[in-house]
Parts: sequence; C-alpha cells; structure tokens
Amino acid sequence: MAKAGSNLNLDGQGNPVWLLLELTYRCPLKCAFCSNPTDLAAHPDELTTAEWKSVIRDARDMGAMQIGFSGGEPTLRKDLEELVAEANALGYYTNLITSGIGLTRKRLEDLKQAGLRHIQLGFQSSNPETAHWLAGVDCYDKKLRIAREIKDLGFPMVLNVPISSLNIHQVPEIIALAADIGVEYLELANVQYYNWALVNRDQLMPTREALAMAEAQVADARKQLGDRMTIFFVIPDYYEGRPKACMNGWGSIHLTIAPDGMVLPCSQARTLPGLHFPNVRDHDLGWIWHQSESFNRYRGDDWMKEPCRSCTEKEHDFGGCRCQAMLLTGDAANADPACSKSPHHHLVREAVARAGATRQDHRMLIARDAGWHPTEG
Repeated sequence: MAKAGSNLNLDGQGNPVWLLLELTYRCPLKCAFCSNPTDLAAHPDELTTAEWKSVIRDARDMGAMQIGFSGGEPTLRKDLEELVAEANALGYYTNLITSGIGLTRKRLEDLKQAGLRHIQLGFQSSNPETAHWLAGVDCYDKKLRIAREIKDLGFPMVLNVPISSLNIHQVPEIIALAADIGVEYLELANVQYYNWALVNRDQLMPTREALAMAEAQVADARKQLGDRMTIFFVIPDYYEGRPKACMNGWGSIHLTIAPDGMVLPCSQARTLPGLHFPNVRDHDLGWIWHQSESFNRYRGDDWMKEPCRSCTEKEHDFGGCRCQAMLLTGDAANADPACSKSPHHHLVREAVARAGATRQDHRMLIARDAGWHPTEG
C-alpha cells in the first residue's frame, strides 16, 4: 500500500489507528476560529445512524482502536449515545469532542452508561466577556457547569482552549480555572489557521512576545502543579520555522469521516482542489484507505518537490501540511510555507508581521454563521 519513504508509524500494519467521526457540521456556537468548512451549506446531507454504525464496524475491522465523536457539535445528534454504545461494544476507546452545549447531567450519565471513556471540552476563555467574543454567543456559565458535571461523574477530561491574541494574556487565569475544575489535562492549543481561523488570522494571531510570555507562564505553572495536571502548550507552526508532522503523515494512521460520508486523511483535506475524496456510501472503507487515488496522492515522497525531496527531515515532518501549502501557495505539493526552507516561507513571515502590526479588536472578527441547518440523518 505505502510507497517507499512513507515511514508509516504506530500501526504496524499500514492501517488507521485513530478514527474521527464528524457527526455533523451543525453547531450552536459561532466561533471565529472554527475549523469547519466556510461553505457549510454545500455539505447538507448527514449520514444516518445505520450508515455511521457501518463505518464504525468497518474501521474496527481494519484495526482502528480509538474513536472520536466530533463535529460541529456532536451532541446535536440524537443518536450519539447509540453510536457510542456501538463503538464501545466493538472495543474502541471512545472520546467525545464537544463544546458542552447540548450536554446535561442526565445525558452525561447516559453517555457513561453507553461506554464513553473520555471527554474533551472546548473552552474559549477564563473570562466570560472574552468567551462571548470568541464563541459568538453567551455560553461561559453553561460550559463551566458542564465541566464540573463531567468531573463529578468521574470522566477523564481534557480542557481544550484555543489560544489567540484575544485570550493569550489570560493564560495564568485559564490554568487556574482548569486546576479549580480538576481536569487532568489542559491543552492550550494556539489556533491553527484554516477555514474560519484563516479568515480571521490577522485578528487572532498573537505576537512573538506574547507567545514567549505565555510559554514562560506555562513553565512556571507546570512546576507549581507538578503531577496534578498536565499542560500542553501547542505553538503555532507560523512561529517555529519547522512544519508540523501533519497527522503523522498523509493517510498514515488517521481517518476522518465527514458528516456527509466523505472519507478524508484529515478534517481539512476537502479544501484541496483536484482531489476527489470517495464516500462511504459509494465505496468500501478498506478500498478507500488502501487503493483510492486521493489517499495515495501524498503518501511516500514521489510527490515531493524541492526542497522537500532532498531534505533530511522528510521522514519526520513529511513535508508539512498539504492543506496549509494549498491555502497559502495555491499548490498542495509545495513545501509547507511554515518551513523556513520553503521558497514560500515569506508568506508566513509577512502574516506574522501583519498580525503584529494589527490592532486586535474583537469587533472585527467574522463569526461563523450558526443559522444554517442541514438535513439531519
């Protein structure tokens, strides 16, 4: 299946390990950094319960071990508990990735009974007003109540806080809030610039100085908290000079199923022009993973241009992110502009300089339209 140089890791068999089900693109929030497609209305037809169950079984047969239920907001699917129960019965480690909107204590109890193992809760800020700016709706108190309910019911939990220029100065307060809730893991994930986040990039991108200060604050907190909480601080690759090893390599261990059944190497891949991604309604999942042209397009290194082709790091970073290369340069086969060796790295440097010179103002954010409603399966 894999071409020479693909360096598939973690699975041992060239099969997917991590399955992400984007159950719906619907969401009650209007987050300015939303990673869902900007053309939401073009993807209205969600898979039915039976179709999702078939996907879950097929991926398990291929060797997938972990499953994430995501969106949009996955709790808007009335069949969420049924799908979690199906995955649990098949032996998956189940994870819910949610904004918390749509959850109640009763629903959390039902999900626990169904076999849900882990919850990742999205949070915008430690400050209610900032949270309102970033989410586009007033949801802080609801999220805080749900976070405490999650912990009260004994779920392991990641509190995921996308970090931008509008909340990076609140990092110590965010850490304190997470500690007070009692979460095991706090992910301070600096926003990655795709879809709505790319639209709002100039307003969302923090300065280098702000990042350095936040990183120092995280280091201090780690010393003080010790083993009480693990803090991840994910630096945006615009500042690192090295591209991220996106998804551990294209079509290596990760499989995303979009709400309409499109099968993707990552949740952003449908933005790539010239690639026809197969649908589970039309093709067997195993064929899609092993044989389809779209999943094989960027495996290995045959597709690489210079400087990636002769780079000593290509076995580790796989040339970076294909979607970012396409969004910024117009060609998905180019070296990721986040890499300092890329001939297009100036695009990233210019974006960083422009963000540093821009006055951050939440009133200039373009919010995702939450008024759109697709056909639910």
